[in-house]
Amino acid sequence: MNGNHSPNGHREKASEMSQLLSKLYRVSFGLLTDFYEITMAFGYWKGGIAERRAAFHVVFRHNPFGGGFTVACGLATVVEFLQNFGFDADDIQWLATLRGRDGNPIFEPAFLDYLRHLRFTADVDAVPEGTVVFPHEPILRVIGPLAQCQLVESAVLNILNFQTLIATKAARVVLAARGKPVLEFGLRRAQGIDGAISATRAAYIGGCVGTSNTLAGKLLGIPVRGTHAHSWVMCFDSELEAFRAFAQTVPGNCILLVDTYQTLQGVRHAVEIARELGAAGHRLIGIRLDSGDLAYLSQEARRILDEAGLHDVLIAASGDLDEHIIASLHEQGAKIDLWGVGTRLVTAYDEPALGGVYKLTALQDAEGRWVDKVKVSEQAVKSSTPGILQVRRYIQNGEAIGDAIFDELRPPAAECVIVDPADPTRRKRLPADAQREDLLIPILRGGELVRPLPSLEEARMRLQGQLALFHPGIKRFVNPHSYPAGLELSLHQRKFRAILRQKGHAPEQNSEHSPVVSSG
Repeated sequence: MNGNHSPNGHREKASEMSQLLSKLYRVSFGLLTDFYEITMAFGYWKGGIAERRAAFHVVFRHNPFGGGFTVACGLATVVEFLQNFGFDADDIQWLATLRGRDGNPIFEPAFLDYLRHLRFTADVDAVPEGTVVFPHEPILRVIGPLAQCQLVESAVLNILNFQTLIATKAARVVLAARGKPVLEFGLRRAQGIDGAISATRAAYIGGCVGTSNTLAGKLLGIPVRGTHAHSWVMCFDSELEAFRAFAQTVPGNCILLVDTYQTLQGVRHAVEIARELGAAGHRLIGIRLDSGDLAYLSQEARRILDEAGLHDVLIAASGDLDEHIIASLHEQGAKIDLWGVGTRLVTAYDEPALGGVYKLTALQDAEGRWVDKVKVSEQAVKSSTPGILQVRRYIQNGEAIGDAIFDELRPPAAECVIVDPADPTRRKRLPADAQREDLLIPILRGGELVRPLPSLEEARMRLQGQLALFHPGIKRFVNPHSYPAGLELSLHQRKFRAILRQKGHAPEQNSEHSPVVSSG
């Protein structure tokens, strides 16, 4: 990505580790948007409202994988995209070639000139990466010129939806591993090059300790790990010869894949190599199982290794693993010290998309007053929430007890009642004496970074601290507990009145603060 789009030629950037897009692509991303966003921006410009301030929020409607929580991820990549947002000369030239069905140019030259000089100058507030979040809570807020906010919609969602999904999957896998380290092994099965790099980044924040993806290791500073493939063993006349050659190649980093032919015989061959390494002043780090009955094979491998006095040799396992299989293997008494998880992690098996949305919630009128905007749906859960939204987490005795979504312009009382957006009959009172933390924090002001973004290590640490705040029932895989996260009561009432009014069930109020709603 071209980093010279800043009006001043320089900006305070995110930390070096978060400069992913520029390292991977080095191209303009102005056109990374759905076409209708450009046509809407054209309409805003023609209508004279392109610079009117608007508020948009990113939310999602359910936790993925049937789980009880979600892990926010992707913010640093979003910030890099926004700070370098713009259209280069080739973008503008291409847009000028587009014709409508009448054969005329779709965009006026003056609008294209507007795009040529457009830079992102809006304000962004977001939950830090590694934060545990829940449905209907805004995880990112953009406030600024309407056209700018609209043009970045699809890219912001593309980044946040995917990385949040993978970080959540990784966190679940790590929970299933019960303290044993997890490596991300998914490069060859990931959805394209960017999918692989982004998945590695998100999996690391989600708790994985390393990756097989060498490029991601270089770009992001993530530890790289690997053994050898079955093809290595097949290139030699015998398995023992192959193991010996590999041990001679990397005597200080030797893990042997033992299931090319007959797994337990492979373990016995690994014992021989371990003795040879020991005699040369080295040690065998571990063996890897990649197929078969992992519970039985790991138990037998452990017995063989222990009988040989190799108690410190690790047993790693891989092969289409996920949180459910790992949990089952633990229940079966598997003796596995290290998990390599690939396909089902980086492809977010079995939920391919988070489904986050980016909704307009408020727009300033000609006098600069904020006017509520509400999208009304036949499905109540899909109706958007108006206002300049914030999320406040309440903590009591070291445990998170509830999250309140509220309008920053009308903050809640000390004792707050929240209402479940999906079921208004479910309500909870949050005590005034509880500790409180507002989750959305300032990230950009006028397009400029106002605080250093956390490193990947800090995001990983934040997630671990966050998970410790929640009841174990929220983290279980089967029928998890539903954490109370809801609309502050007055905001719920305001939204409800706006929906009724839009559907013709309530009279309009003659108040300058009355919500203005739109359907669609």
